[in-house]
Amino acid sequence: MKKFYITTAIPYVNARPHVGHALEFVQTDCLARFHRILGHETLLLSGSDENALKNVQAAEQANIPIEVFVEQNAHLFRELAEKLNVKIDVFQKGSNQETHFPSSQELWKRCDAHGDIYQKQYEGLYCVGCEAFYAQDELNEKGECPYHPGKKIEKVSEKNYFFNLSRYQDQIIDLIKKDTLKIVPEIRKNEIMAFLKEPLKDISISRSNERARNWGVPVPGDDTQRIYVWFDGLNIYQSGVGFGWDEKMYKKWWPADVHVLGKDIIRFHAVYWPAFLLSAGLELPKTLFVHGFITSKGQKMSKSVGNVIDPLELINVYGVDAVRYYLLREIPSGRDGDISHDRFKELFNSDLANGLGNLISRIAKLCEGIAIMKPSFNGFSGKFIDLMNDFQFDSALELVWNDIRNLDRYINSTEPWKLKGNEEGLSKVMQPAINDIVNIAYHLEPFLPGTAEKIIQQFTEGAIKAGEPYFKRIAK
Repeated sequence: MKKFYITTAIPYVNARPHVGHALEFVQTDCLARFHRILGHETLLLSGSDENALKNVQAAEQANIPIEVFVEQNAHLFRELAEKLNVKIDVFQKGSNQETHFPSSQELWKRCDAHGDIYQKQYEGLYCVGCEAFYAQDELNEKGECPYHPGKKIEKVSEKNYFFNLSRYQDQIIDLIKKDTLKIVPEIRKNEIMAFLKEPLKDISISRSNERARNWGVPVPGDDTQRIYVWFDGLNIYQSGVGFGWDEKMYKKWWPADVHVLGKDIIRFHAVYWPAFLLSAGLELPKTLFVHGFITSKGQKMSKSVGNVIDPLELINVYGVDAVRYYLLREIPSGRDGDISHDRFKELFNSDLANGLGNLISRIAKLCEGIAIMKPSFNGFSGKFIDLMNDFQFDSALELVWNDIRNLDRYINSTEPWKLKGNEEGLSKVMQPAINDIVNIAYHLEPFLPGTAEKIIQQFTEGAIKAGEPYFKRIAK
């Protein structure tokens, strides 16, 4: 059986999850469900990046022990995934000393044995938000990180271990150019290729115990240092499937088929991560799918602006499948997208209540009391498969909604309500409609799993009966 291993990015747990995390959870789960229906043995991994300095600082500000703080916030991410009906097979915590610590130390030892780790005194500009050093010319006009404007850049001076990143520049360029490491969409591939035109600088991969507050994975053979967050954080993709502690499991699942991640962390996944793996003599992930940011009424979400949208609030107001639908349909695949309550209500009423929900109610009511053969799933259409393999969630959903509109037109043109009393004639007209609605449901399953399951049950298990509307219109 073909395997499919997919991951979310591993979020920092210094704060509550936001709607961007919900987008990534839903996109990843949608792909995993699609591959399960195709019959592939599928594993979805997520986790919590817990060894970051920003986590330590946030715990100190909250006056909570770091181990308690990260556990509380990691639970919030798992809770969000569960409420979004996301089926995570492995949730790997960065603080897991039984599996993640030895795995990350094994990665370190392999890179060290290859001659790629050395120690030196270093001074640089450090963004705690990114957990990364920046050159002066990489900062904005105010001397701030482009991804964390308004946050102070720290000047850090200490003796660290460094990784020989520059050694792998040509090899990484070749791998990306040939799509051996595929980056989707093309604009992100071009962005990384442009970055790789400049000489790569070796990167710090450790920090002192003092600066790390004795938190994180110890450097093998040096009890004064902790492994730098990106080195161990990226390794969660491997430590969660057995690297360094279960060789059989690791050989089964690695390499990852797809890493799903945001555009702000592409450099770490497309440059740092491949270099670590090449140094260690390990296989590279096959594909990076890079999504954009979610804005609110055209502005980047910010607490100071007051436009932050809580994903749990959206679920409570609109329901799980409505939230999944909005994120997958309205946020363009691989690009930035906007979210607002006004647009949410508009899309909910037009597509879910008036479109899908109304069609189901009409068909079920017409089929009450007549004999219908049990329909079966005909398989995904070729075009749908191509769109899903290309991560075009919005276009795949548009394909499904075309089928919904076509089926609605079929009902209107055949006028089955005029055949009441003519059971044979009504059954003949409605059988194709039942077949279509069940196939639509299977195509919806990766996107709206709860709704798809209810449709399949309603139209394949026993006599068909009308029920409560799936989606009740929202008053404006």
